[in-house]
Amino acid sequence: MASFVQDCVFCLIPSLLLLLLCLALRRPMVHRWTRQAVKAAAWTLWVFICLILELPLDVNTRSWTDEAGSPGTDVLSGSGRASDGPRLICKQTALAKYLLRHCGCLAWPRLALWPRGDPHIQTLSSMLCGQHGDSLQFTRDHLLLRDGGIIALDWGVERRRWEGRKEHQSGGKALGCFTTTPPVLLVIPQFWGGMTPHLKLLCHEAVLQGFYVVVFHARGTAGCPLTTARLTEFGDPADLEQAVVYVHSRHPSSALVAVSEGSGSGILLSYLGESGSSSYLKAAAAISPVLLGQLWFETAMPPVYRWGALFHRKMQLSRYESSFRGVLDVDRALSCSSLRAFEETLFCTSAQLQQRAPRPPPSSGSHSPQGLAPSVAWALGERAYPAKDWDGYWERNEPLRDADEVAVPVLCVCSRDDPVLPPASTLPLFLFQSNPYFLLALTDRGGHCGFALERGRTGDEELEEGNWSHIAILEYFRVVADFLKGEERDGSSCGGTSGEHSQAGQRSRSSHAAAPPRRRRATVTRRPRLQTPEQSAVDAEGGNFTWKRSYTR
Repeated sequence: MASFVQDCVFCLIPSLLLLLLCLALRRPMVHRWTRQAVKAAAWTLWVFICLILELPLDVNTRSWTDEAGSPGTDVLSGSGRASDGPRLICKQTALAKYLLRHCGCLAWPRLALWPRGDPHIQTLSSMLCGQHGDSLQFTRDHLLLRDGGIIALDWGVERRRWEGRKEHQSGGKALGCFTTTPPVLLVIPQFWGGMTPHLKLLCHEAVLQGFYVVVFHARGTAGCPLTTARLTEFGDPADLEQAVVYVHSRHPSSALVAVSEGSGSGILLSYLGESGSSSYLKAAAAISPVLLGQLWFETAMPPVYRWGALFHRKMQLSRYESSFRGVLDVDRALSCSSLRAFEETLFCTSAQLQQRAPRPPPSSGSHSPQGLAPSVAWALGERAYPAKDWDGYWERNEPLRDADEVAVPVLCVCSRDDPVLPPASTLPLFLFQSNPYFLLALTDRGGHCGFALERGRTGDEELEEGNWSHIAILEYFRVVADFLKGEERDGSSCGGTSGEHSQAGQRSRSSHAAAPPRRRRATVTRRPRLQTPEQSAVDAEGGNFTWKRSYTR
């Protein structure tokens, strides 16, 4: 009998221990200690994984602990204070003040902590994982370019679009929603092409808020056929310019805005600089943008991201390998182990085949090396011929080479822990502090195109799962539209006089021949020039800016 009782007690010991553990975990202190121990173990395992994959890990800013500052938004005036919430770094203008008052996303609750907030987890999940991708469909248009090339434009259509609009009607009204002329959102993917889940989520949210969504695909990317032996250079906006004109012709009464993802900012920022006040865009935004292209190509990237980007680029080139063998060294390009070497092999004569015949100068009447007709080569100018060397390539492709010509508000969303871009210390803060058209929303966490929001509750408010950059950009477009409409109304009521509230958005086009030619600029590190009265007027004391656009094309 005694042995039977002992056997029963022995069998019940695991159940009793489990019961005691459950009772212990109900105590707040034990539950907190257990949670911290599990997080510490997971953090240690993640550190080993990062060491194996050669992923950079900064324990000062990427910690598993819950220690963080309070969220907030600042207009930077030279201070280096870090905060957990996004900070708006810009010149103090009427638009900046209006954004701080009406753009609630700039005071959003803090971004996700570790593990969801880890920069590498956010970056990889934004490129590989996503939701709502199946509910969004795209219809494709192929646009024939003036040099014979083809680009693709994918128009997004939500299956339950009208139900989504009805659901969002109770919330904030987006730019142009529920009107006969909804706004058009032009989306520009990474420069290696393709739609990431992160970008699909943005398109899904924009369609639900009433936007027309169209995705720009460069020649030879995302299944777009390549009809010329010419690829798009990193900062060449010629194809995007023709796409913008086409989209505007499709919806001439709709406001046109654009957003880029990652390295896709190269052609967006270049387009804004080259088009100046003649752009059809009302506003633009860039998520994790490459602001300094040459520095980005020359900065060492973690192997996981470098090989991923190279894989996409080499797959595009290998698809048309036989067509390119006559104009460049395909074998050398496919054997490159860095993005710089690959880009230099494709577009710089100093890295291409040495036995090829010398190229005629651009002014000659012969065909260009890429098989372009003389008239097309003349229209393309210097881009009809490969750059002489690496530095010459960036003189014509640096995204911010014409930054002082930009005439529409541009919001750049960046993170300090971005593992794909150069360190945050290299950001051109002077540009945002001196140019009224550039605004920088800088966060401490977010990774590359990540910016996941923290789950749970804060006070009496429940935090919804989502992507902060998507919410911020769509709300930014709405607030900018409201601001420009207010400027237009105030300017009309003042009889067209100039001041802080001037006429904005009224398009009075003059002939292209009457406009003086613009001087090209190769760098943004110089002292900014004084802007003409037709473009802007800055009051040094009050920071008042006249948002008036003079169209010259």
